[in-house]
Amino acid sequence: MGRYIIRRLIQAIPVLLGATLLIYAIVFALPGDPIAALAGEKRMDPNIVEILREHYHLNDPFLVQYWYYLVGLFRGDFGTTFAGVPVNDIMAGKFQVTINLAMTALVMEAIIGVGLGLYAALRHGRAQDSMVLASTLVLISIPTLVTGFVLQLSLGVKVGLFPVAGVMDGWRSYLLPGFVLAGTSIAYLTRLTRTSLVETLRADYIRTAVAKGLPRRRIVGRHALRNALIPLITYLGADLGTLMGGAVITETIFNLPGIGQQLFSSVYLREQSVVVGIVTMLVLIYILANLVVDLLYAVLDPRIRYE
Repeated sequence: MGRYIIRRLIQAIPVLLGATLLIYAIVFALPGDPIAALAGEKRMDPNIVEILREHYHLNDPFLVQYWYYLVGLFRGDFGTTFAGVPVNDIMAGKFQVTINLAMTALVMEAIIGVGLGLYAALRHGRAQDSMVLASTLVLISIPTLVTGFVLQLSLGVKVGLFPVAGVMDGWRSYLLPGFVLAGTSIAYLTRLTRTSLVETLRADYIRTAVAKGLPRRRIVGRHALRNALIPLITYLGADLGTLMGGAVITETIFNLPGIGQQLFSSVYLREQSVVVGIVTMLVLIYILANLVVDLLYAVLDPRIRYE
């Protein structure tokens, strides 16, 4: 197991380098001068502009700039913005908000998605099954932007059940945006759970368990659901990175000061170090999440071993 973890971590290095190189190249190719954007409508002294360009290596070729970034990255330094603010300090506060939002969405996705999928699978072919499938189809069809504004207006403004903006109310501030962020994923996970469980319930060992007279709850919970969880765990692990990266719209609707808003403004201002730093952290979280998923396979299915 230890060798497997080390091998996976080594394999993550070229993935991390490729992701940072790609996003750095995209930001590098954006039109406009970031120093001019920093000054706004005012005209800066040419000497100051030249000093800033030399300080941030903007006069160097692309690969030289990327090398300077990598050197700092391997020291744990994500660089500074053109305003002189350390990127580490920016990400520290922003990532906490986005992680809270993503974890709230992931928990909702797991509970609601698996629960509805289990309910539909146990009533396969009945009216309840069709209702669940129809509701997931509706949820998939409605854009997140529409869902967010509708729920914010109905449950937040008119009914007053949830806060509508900001993070001043603690964990309650993440409930409504968490559901909006997880809406599409809940629908997909419900369908995946239903399909996986229906398939598992048709297996020979399930028929044997039924023939032996085992209680239905034990058959479903101990035998069927445990084996059906493997593709669900895979989906949840991969979806964690998607939830964090896709929080831009949700954070904008609910005015949450997370990395989504920061990423949007940094792209607009051509803050290369901030954009690449955020993407690097997202890639690291995605890699670690998939490593945890792979290790959970051995827990769910003892036949799986990592040599």
